[in-house]
Amino acid sequence: MDALPDFEVVRPKTLDALIAARAVHPQSSLLGGGTDLIVNIRRGIVAPKILIETNGVTELRGIDVNPSELAIGAAVTLTELAAHPEIVRYYPVVAQAAAHIAGPTQRNMGTVGGNLCLDTRCIFYNQSEWWRDANRHCLKTIGTVCHVAPKSRGVCFATFSGDLAPALLILDAEIDIAGPTGRRTIPLADLYIGYARQDEPITETRGDGKYYLALRAGEIVTGVRAKNTQGLRSAYDKIRIRRSIEYPVTGVAVALRRDGDRLTDLRVAFTGTNPRPVRLAGTERLCGGRLDARVIAGLDALVRDQIMAMKTTFTPGHYRRRVAGVLARRLVQRLFDS
Repeated sequence: MDALPDFEVVRPKTLDALIAARAVHPQSSLLGGGTDLIVNIRRGIVAPKILIETNGVTELRGIDVNPSELAIGAAVTLTELAAHPEIVRYYPVVAQAAAHIAGPTQRNMGTVGGNLCLDTRCIFYNQSEWWRDANRHCLKTIGTVCHVAPKSRGVCFATFSGDLAPALLILDAEIDIAGPTGRRTIPLADLYIGYARQDEPITETRGDGKYYLALRAGEIVTGVRAKNTQGLRSAYDKIRIRRSIEYPVTGVAVALRRDGDRLTDLRVAFTGTNPRPVRLAGTERLCGGRLDARVIAGLDALVRDQIMAMKTTFTPGHYRRRVAGVLARRLVQRLFDS
């Protein structure tokens, strides 16, 4: 990696000041923990002249949790989230996802907002400047071809790898956003637009691995909120090449409800596979009866249909899709039996 270039750090103390600074410096980058951003700066992937630090904004650092509702500020650290006793008790999937991220040092620095808005990754993108130049760059930077899928006609397949998103998606979370035109709240699922469809143009609601967030100019994520469902059991697990300081080959969050011997609710979401975190559609058709071979086969079919098999990491794409299915089956069985 190269040495860090010169840049200026702006440190607002209020949310209004943060939004104003973002408006004054539209080409700036937000700095929370910097565990992903600083690495990308050293690799020459991005070169912002202005960094706006979010950690001094009190409004972004709160956690409000009870058995019914959860609200987390964007500047809350991953360590704080993973260790919060009420989150561990009432929202175990969120605490487990936070605890699975990288290693202790990164979790001490990394923030909720940073992980939810994590830049998409690819073996042709997350490399040094000289490596990318030798390979004529890629579609996500200044190149004209996606090297993962050279015949993709201008579609980028870089993969979203944040761990918190699938955990919050299965809780039907909402995201709070603030910007120069005011504040708004949208379903967390609507924040991610990385569908990577060759038969669709890039729009504000349908993007790819390069255009993967639905944030408008000057907007920032201020927090995330979710509600609990009585009787819901949840957990998170992932596979990675190394057991720490590593992004997921695939990560899966599962939530389900059991009424006697009947599976009455099933929610499954993945990260590390597509240009967006994916909550499986169609799992409601698997509910209503026992957890039997029909349910397992149906879950496998949904995974095969909705999880991409593109080689954006050092593992083959088909391996990642198979692992995703295996992890999902194990978690579903474990939660149903618990």
